[in-house]
Amino acid sequence: MASNKLARTNDDIRFCLSRLLGQVKDPRVQQGMISVTRVETTGDLRYAKVWLSVLGMENEKEFRRGLKSASGWLRRELGSSLNLRYTPELVFEIDHSIEQGAYISGLIEKLDTGSSEDEA
Repeated sequence: MASNKLARTNDDIRFCLSRLLGQVKDPRVQQGMISVTRVETTGDLRYAKVWLSVLGMENEKEFRRGLKSASGWLRRELGSSLNLRYTPELVFEIDHSIEQGAYISGLIEKLDTGSSEDEA
């Protein structure tokens, strides 16, 4: 039962953070389209690891600095939105899986498959 509660908490945090990240005024954070892909919270709700996918990111180092700068505001807003005993400390990770998937899709599209033309 505890895992269901933790899964619901992770989903709630993911939903709230996806809404809040659009409100951050720091230009270092607003580099592209930001998606919260996954959230994993520790069992004691002290830490939450948040995976972000950013489409069109210009400078990852500056993006990370902007997130670190905005993490206090995000944590406070998250605490006021959710009714949790502890508001978890946010640890951000960049998820490159969507970019890798787009790259692989592009490679597949570039492949010349002569077998389909020969059959027709």
